[in-house]
Amino acid sequence: MGKPLTKSQVADYIAQKGSLTKKAAGELINELAQLAYREAKNAFTIPGIGKLVLVKRKARLGRNPRTGEVIKIPAKRVVKFRVAKACKDAVLG
Repeated sequence: MGKPLTKSQVADYIAQKGSLTKKAAGELINELAQLAYREAKNAFTIPGIGKLVLVKRKARLGRNPRTGEVIKIPAKRVVKFRVAKACKDAVLG
């Protein structure tokens, strides 16, 4: 398994493919991330890759693994990423 691409490697690739400067490609990546953060509460979709969604988790009972004591885990909101079917098919074959 190879190393994951760094942000600068992704920006360099986008710059080459899109006839942009590396700085402009980096700013494009940053703006996409900022847009995703703002819109995640409404579900933010990147076509062909997946969707960021805000999910409400219910309160539940859990167990402390060290002591075995039953504890109450409060309800909370979490951000999840749902992978698109096209992405799964492309990656997994």
